[in-house]
Amino acid sequence: MPNLVIALTLFVLALLIGIEVIGKVPATLHTPLMSGANSIHGIVIVGVVIVAAHATSTLSYVFIFLAAVLGTMNVVGGYVVTDRMLEMFKSDKSEAKKGDNK
Repeated sequence: MPNLVIALTLFVLALLIGIEVIGKVPATLHTPLMSGANSIHGIVIVGVVIVAAHATSTLSYVFIFLAAVLGTMNVVGGYVVTDRMLEMFKSDKSEAKKGDNK
């Protein structure tokens, strides 16, 4: 039980710090920061795998599953947003080249 209290306390503190840090970032920088967030969530997924090897209770498996699903969603979403952003810049350059050929 003390381990659960410590884990929940760390989770809440990390959540509050994360909200505070992201809340201070201007909205125009959120998309470029997605690439950095991908690496952080990748580390979370690796941590989930390590913790899963030592899990003993049903509650820990539930938290492991949630962490894996949410971390994976963030990684995939970050790559989708980054890819869309890069495609936006590619299409602008190709349209400019077409205009030069006329």
